[in-house]
Amino acid sequence: MIAVPPSSATPDHYLPVAGALLRYRDEGSGPPVLLIHGWTLDLDMWEPQVTGLGDSFRLVRFDRRGFGLSSGRAALAADTQDALTLCDKLQLERLACLGMSQGARVALHLCRIAPERLSCLILDGPPRVLADASAAETEDVPLPEYRGLIAGGEIETFRRRWASHPLMQLQTQSVQPRNLLQRMTARYSGNDLLQELPAPEDHWDRAAAASLRAPALIVTGEHDLPPRLRAADALSEALPGAQRASICAARHIPNLDNPLMYNAVLRAFLERHAG
Repeated sequence: MIAVPPSSATPDHYLPVAGALLRYRDEGSGPPVLLIHGWTLDLDMWEPQVTGLGDSFRLVRFDRRGFGLSSGRAALAADTQDALTLCDKLQLERLACLGMSQGARVALHLCRIAPERLSCLILDGPPRVLADASAAETEDVPLPEYRGLIAGGEIETFRRRWASHPLMQLQTQSVQPRNLLQRMTARYSGNDLLQELPAPEDHWDRAAAASLRAPALIVTGEHDLPPRLRAADALSEALPGAQRASICAARHIPNLDNPLMYNAVLRAFLERHAG
């Protein structure tokens, strides 16, 4: 597969970690914020935030191993250590962290194992992570179906089906974010689906969630899927003093659907807590 060139003129950097080579970018100035992308996406998803917030914040973003232009086998268990290794490389002793969708799992783990490193936490469109929250609800991504397509060599069929999934639909009709989303999907290899699908290991009880002390903001697009809205509401109730924000005219990827409102919500929260 031919790699699609990155969408930004900002030069890429690469960090060797155990079992992988991570692509990352370090832009802007001010209090540092670590940006962690969702499934099938990569660091390019944060282009509107670099443009809109780079005047006030140092934005560090990376392709999680196995995604985008990073090598290695995708592994949620390794993502947290990769994030810490990148922070050590850049000498970031304390920072804010924003995790989107699957990346919210990584951000939560980071908050649990290194709470002293985080000034605040932002979770965007998180999946269900509370063990007692809507436990009977079915998963909103048909991973076994997608895994079968990838295993059968039908990567383009997978891409078409995933592109039509509600989690990948944009509300905006603007061409630029739609092209950006398409470029990221074209880079996704599907290799993580060829691995054994692990049983979820990151379900939290409410007592564990209540033990997290970093100021938290839970964000969703107003038209995200109902299970994601319920998961976000449950987390905002479980995390001490968490704020809840809904981005209007947006679905599951609100930073692309409505970047002006998304950036304004982030700026207000980060100006209060990230310093």
